[in-house]
Amino acid sequence: MKIAITRLAPGTHDVPLPSYATEGAAGMDVRAAVEHEVIVRPKATVLVPTGFAMAIPPGFEAQIRPRSGLAIKHQIGILNSPGTIDADYRGEVRIILTNFGDTDFLIKRGDRIAQMVIAPYVKAEWEERESLDSTDRGAGGFGHTGR
Repeated sequence: MKIAITRLAPGTHDVPLPSYATEGAAGMDVRAAVEHEVIVRPKATVLVPTGFAMAIPPGFEAQIRPRSGLAIKHQIGILNSPGTIDADYRGEVRIILTNFGDTDFLIKRGDRIAQMVIAPYVKAEWEERESLDSTDRGAGGFGHTGR
């Protein structure tokens, strides 16, 4: 699948566009296009620019997910994970990073800060009814199986 992408500033050609690190990778690495180093303090959240915008085809979304290495090594994650970039959005992709740890985290230009997965979605249409069909689970919610 080909997706149109554009760099938003002439000075961002040094920051690689999203790319797959391995042949079997589902997610593309997304890199920071910060002008200066950014310190993310413990328990703080920052909005990190990527320097690009894209045109996702109708029927697809881009999911922004945390990188497992940043999560396990530095407790860095994405607060609204997974974030969704809709097919009709044409602005800069920016990443909401949160430092869930107890030490400062430094973001430098070109650092891999997230991963992006392109995925299809289905549009639902509600069909209102007086009642729903029954299942073995029924209304059993959080922890109802005892596991």
